[in-house]
Amino acid sequence: MKLYQNEISSATSRVRIALALKGLTAEALPVTILGEEAESRQAGYRSVNPQGLVPALLTDDGVLITQSLAIVEYLDEIQPQPSLLPETAEGRALARSIALAIAAEIHALLPPRIGLHLKAAFQADADAVAAWSRHWVGEGMAAVETMIADRRQGAFAVGGRPGVADIFLFPQAISARRMGFDLAPWPNIAEIVGRLEAIPAFQVNAPAPRR
Repeated sequence: MKLYQNEISSATSRVRIALALKGLTAEALPVTILGEEAESRQAGYRSVNPQGLVPALLTDDGVLITQSLAIVEYLDEIQPQPSLLPETAEGRALARSIALAIAAEIHALLPPRIGLHLKAAFQADADAVAAWSRHWVGEGMAAVETMIADRRQGAFAVGGRPGVADIFLFPQAISARRMGFDLAPWPNIAEIVGRLEAIPAFQVNAPAPRR
């Protein structure tokens, strides 16, 4: 397998964590994502992934899979143990709900292309873009905290072992902390992230800080 990735990308981090938990490996194919001239914005990479996003996984059969949740669930299917989804239908639905609340409602508003558009279309400066990002991270993480708190039954986000919800929660929480957020107002998130930081698959594959 080959993974088109960028080390600062929290979406890439999700897939790398899943690979590590599964004991799988993929050849890393770095793709730059920052700035107007980023490789992710160029025709060469768009011919691979028309959205121009990372990660993208090229399977051993030559099939390209995009979107981190689809990739993580693909890995869960080709290597069933350890399972990344809870045993019950309700648990699996909750895990996916948390993952999508992060991927589709928080992270989707934060990538570099969003900042570039805010600058081009609305003349937003760096401070305004940062304020935009902080607003959506704060609002979104507060909602995720409530989702977890209302139905938490175990040491992790959904149940007693790390799974899909944790794979999505961890990189977003690490990124939020680097933005200056204190996780303490989200006690369930803070506790879970502290526990995940002691697990090598999560610790080693956290998103790298921007330089």
